[in-house]
Amino acid sequence: MTRHVALFAYPDCQLLDVSGPWQVFASANALSPQPLYQLTLVADAVGPVTTNGGLAVHATHTYHQLKGLQPLDTLLVAGGSGVMHQRDMAEVKQVLCEVAPTVRRLGSICSGAFLLAAAGLLDGCRVTTHWRHAEQLAEEYPALSVEPDALYSESNGRYTSAGVTAGIDLALSLVEADHGAELAGRVARELVVFLHRPGGQSQFSEILRRQQAVGPLRRLLDQLHADPSVDHGLESMAELMAVSPRHLTRLFRRYLNTTPGAYLTQLRLEQARLALLNERENLSLDRLAQRWRLGGAEQLRRQFQRYYGVSPSVYRQRFASSHATSHQESVLCL
Repeated sequence: MTRHVALFAYPDCQLLDVSGPWQVFASANALSPQPLYQLTLVADAVGPVTTNGGLAVHATHTYHQLKGLQPLDTLLVAGGSGVMHQRDMAEVKQVLCEVAPTVRRLGSICSGAFLLAAAGLLDGCRVTTHWRHAEQLAEEYPALSVEPDALYSESNGRYTSAGVTAGIDLALSLVEADHGAELAGRVARELVVFLHRPGGQSQFSEILRRQQAVGPLRRLLDQLHADPSVDHGLESMAELMAVSPRHLTRLFRRYLNTTPGAYLTQLRLEQARLALLNERENLSLDRLAQRWRLGGAEQLRRQFQRYYGVSPSVYRQRFASSHATSHQESVLCL
């Protein structure tokens, strides 16, 4: 059965929000004996749609024609700066509301969630969006339960994802749900991306968080990242910075929105996560927890589940084999 997938683009949408998911479905077609997905790009008008990067994509249908594209399996709304104009257009929201009950999967990429939220189509749902916009989405639409750090989320048949490349993760999860993990893995390898990050995984790693940190924390963060297994305590970290423990905690709150202890734990968890992918070592959870000062196996298991959204055993089973391939294929991790 061929599933009909439509993507909604508009002026100043994010190019990768359109091209990323589109290519996932297109690659699934190319890797299969027969087409699995019929793809349609819709917009305000037929013709070129200029994205916020200046590159134009070509829409073959208008959003008014969505009702004539039935049966429509999946409809995804792209994000981008132009979404704020789209959510003010009553006609767009009306069409989305009319089409929504007939679509099996309705979703958004990045800030596309604002358009679905404005149409009332995400009320009562757990949703996510780009971390930069999560607070605004929660404030403007209190009927939503916003998960600011998730890569993608499914709730009540609504699918939302974080920014840009997280749309690829979402699309890969849809391909896997439709046709199994084997095909999704082949698509991921074809696109040279990491198969596929679980939806609950953090939108960005502690290394990327560190790159955003400025001011007096940089010297301490360099020390923590150099060897997270060292017995760094609050007192010793404060001493290294020549500040009081209380002031150090304030600095972490200001620059990283976390505490020194929580930051170090997340950094150690990241090292444990990478170690899980090392099939040559194949360390037990007890050994990993001991190496990275994360308590015992059960404590590591709980922390890993809470932070990455999957258990260590599931993570190792799902990603260890693809990690070896990804090393050889120069994987794009973001």
